[in-house]
Amino acid sequence: MLKPATAPDLAALKAVEERLRWLSAWTIHHANHVRENADGLKVGGHQASCASMTAIMAALYFHALGPNDRVAVKPHAGPVLHAIHYLLGTQTREALENFRGMGGAQSYPSRTKDRIPVDFSTGSVGLGVAITAFASLVQDWLTAKGKMSEADRGRFVALVGDAELDEGNIYEALIEGAKHDVRNLWWIVDYNRQSLDATSADRMFERFDEIFRACGWRVVELRYGKRLAAALDAHPAVREWLEALPNAEHSVLTYQGGAAWRARMSADLGAEADSFLGDQDDAQLAGLMSDLGGHCLETLTQAFDECSADDVPTLFIAWTVKGFGLPFAGHKDNHAGLMNPTQMTAFAEQMGVAPGQEWEPLGPLGGNARAGVEALLAGTPIARTKRPRSFGQLTVPPIPAPPGEEQSTQAAFGRILLDLAKSGHPLADRILTTSPDVTVSTNLGAFVNQRGLFRRQEVADAFAKAKIPSAQKWGMAGSGQHIELGIAENNLFLMLAAAGLAGDLFGERLVPIGTLYDPFIARGLDALNYACYQDARFLLVATPSGITLGPEGGAHQSVNPPLIALGQPGLRHYEPAFADELALFMGEAFRLIDDPSGESTYLRLSTRSLRQPERADGRWQADALAGGYWLREPGPNAEAAIVAMGAVMPEALAAHEELSADLPGLGLLSITSPDLLHRGWSAAQAARWQGRHESSHAEALLGRLSAGAGLVTLCDAAPASLSWLGGVCGQRVAPLGVDRFGQTGSLADLYATYRLDGSAITEAIAGLLLPNG
Repeated sequence: MLKPATAPDLAALKAVEERLRWLSAWTIHHANHVRENADGLKVGGHQASCASMTAIMAALYFHALGPNDRVAVKPHAGPVLHAIHYLLGTQTREALENFRGMGGAQSYPSRTKDRIPVDFSTGSVGLGVAITAFASLVQDWLTAKGKMSEADRGRFVALVGDAELDEGNIYEALIEGAKHDVRNLWWIVDYNRQSLDATSADRMFERFDEIFRACGWRVVELRYGKRLAAALDAHPAVREWLEALPNAEHSVLTYQGGAAWRARMSADLGAEADSFLGDQDDAQLAGLMSDLGGHCLETLTQAFDECSADDVPTLFIAWTVKGFGLPFAGHKDNHAGLMNPTQMTAFAEQMGVAPGQEWEPLGPLGGNARAGVEALLAGTPIARTKRPRSFGQLTVPPIPAPPGEEQSTQAAFGRILLDLAKSGHPLADRILTTSPDVTVSTNLGAFVNQRGLFRRQEVADAFAKAKIPSAQKWGMAGSGQHIELGIAENNLFLMLAAAGLAGDLFGERLVPIGTLYDPFIARGLDALNYACYQDARFLLVATPSGITLGPEGGAHQSVNPPLIALGQPGLRHYEPAFADELALFMGEAFRLIDDPSGESTYLRLSTRSLRQPERADGRWQADALAGGYWLREPGPNAEAAIVAMGAVMPEALAAHEELSADLPGLGLLSITSPDLLHRGWSAAQAARWQGRHESSHAEALLGRLSAGAGLVTLCDAAPASLSWLGGVCGQRVAPLGVDRFGQTGSLADLYATYRLDGSAITEAIAGLLLPNG
């Protein structure tokens, strides 16, 4: 349990809170009104959202946090986090002066772009809250495996804007956390009762405590500060009146100030109001009515102290005033409101900041007050600098392709993981698999049977206990390596993000592998982007894919995921056709997880069983890793080539064999990663524009054809996934692919309907080569 804050501690915390309020407001003001703005674009910032959080963050960072605790700061309070590190000496004035400028402090906390320690990037609201639940689960996983001691464990804290509680991903994570009995979580709600556009709905907030308690959380409401609570204790009628006051009216009265509070109370409460008001002037009354729990350091520190003795997940509802202490406090339009120069001058005077002293960390503090703050800052145990990223921990063994003349990439994936699980190689011990209720149907079942499901409390497999035959061993224990999730792809990507940051958060690099159905990547796309933005490292296996899924029908048939991957930074896409390609790409994915310049990998697999090729040697591998290789070599200055990817390779091979008699130089190019080919092509073009002579893999491959050659591109995905290849060397393209939602049917019917069969390839080749084609 934390040591209670003494009176000198509270005085120092109050001084720090005021410095945070000033520095965050000034940083935003400087960016908008002082710094030169050459392009005239709005810079923005959220002075009101910062002001409502300064006391909460002062109490948290300078009293409650320990060295192993991790915090997700609400996006709009980013300037307060920068101000905290400015006081600690770990943020520079230059970065603050360049807030929201190139190379300066970021608009929202960023793990990768900010120079200060940031545990979790935030910006897409709700995701920074939800990831803390999965980070806690990863901490439990590491502890159970003996990779982390109890002494190194920490608490995960999310600072939440009340409007952020409208985000559905928070409740998906809340429910999943309840299933796994998550702990060591504090979610602290800045309940300022205002969103971007308006005031918050009263009715919904009255249900939040019920929702969280139903999921096993402790709920602590910090409604009043000590002064206001004492006044209301002596006047229960005023308390009853205040607690019935709608949010919108509370905001109106806060903005209007003491005179408005006085008039309204007198009108509604009569003599009871007179007793409560006493001889307070308007300024004193406004101060009293703003003494809410989220601004009272004694209330905050006491609540944090009381909840620090256990690991029960806790929701703190801290009542605040949006824009606390600023001229537009309480106004419903203050979300993006900025103080004008006149208001800032008055605010500086109010805060005791002299002209020219705006960037002084401790500003007007002197004597004992300064000494008290300096001691508080010196004793704060949080990380002062960014932790070094923990790479170089994995040794990747050779990943052989499973034997078999015919097999699907999905089946091969399961067999490769099973062989790795059985091998006893240290890499296997670092694998954490997870899936949103499609573990078996994505071929993770064999790995799970071998390595087990994870749960802190042991849970027996009821079917095995009853001696009922089942292919799946579904017992759970701390030794298990698979975390089974409910049907929520958003949670899958947050789980991968948390596990993919284990090296940075806990010093233990893991190999997270998540599986899902390919079309449902789109359901969790925001969370996938969030994971990549933080440079979390993982392997995403999406299967089955495309209309090749056949009888499942359009709802389960993906079209656009390769295009998503083409535009997603930090995520490498491979689409293997054969098992040996898959084995190669899995080995590369494991390596990239542990490489400082690496990234995450997305494998798009299929349930279609293909005849495996006979390889003369391994010379194809380097080209395959770079994005494509010639499966059938083109002749000198060939006039045409079939360019195919993934599960439709049999159609491409059959068409090549049929057409080669008439087109002896016809080549067949296997595309393994349109993503890597496009990256390399774009980079080479940019280099040439800058005077450097570079070539790309795509240019090297297609340069073997004649300048006017025709390309027939073929993929079980949107045609644009490959059709852009015609722009590399200016060659003509006939793009074949899927540009409509699929339907049920046999592969022959579907391929014919969607023009993925041999007839379509033949027609496309003819169209390219005929004089009027």
